Amino acid sequence: MKVSLGCDHGGFALKEAVKKHLEEKGIEYIDCGTYSTDSVDYPDYARAACKKITDGECEFGLLFCSTGVGISIAANKVPGIRCCCASETYSAKYTRLHNNANVLAMGGKIVGEGIAFEMVDIFLSTEFEGGRHQRRVDKITAIEENR
Repeated sequence: MKVSLGCDHGGFALKEAVKKHLEEKGIEYIDCGTYSTDSVDYPDYARAACKKITDGECEFGLLFCSTGVGISIAANKVPGIRCCCASETYSAKYTRLHNNANVLAMGGKIVGEGIAFEMVDIFLSTEFEGGRHQRRVDKITAIEENR
């Protein structure tokens, strides 16, 4: 498994902490930036990290901004991306189980490192249930493709 990472200045510290956590778990990642706390625009980094998924380089993505909301909105504009902004483990688990989400967004000013690590572990280890949920994911894809 390989994971793409992206953040703006507001999510930089949490992204850096999650990188260390991934390294400890032996999970490969591609860091798409940003690489400092200098002010940047989160859509640029959402797009870069999501492109790694849609191009097949990565299976999942983890995104970070101050709240997780802005970067998740940007990510969800990329065709093929299903991004959930979460601040607790239940959503991180069920967005994989039921929505087959491939990106998790978190807020650096909302989520502490401990809960972030738990959410990452749950998100990356939870399999999509399929079944009736596949029909719903297919409908999301149809909206995305304007069908």
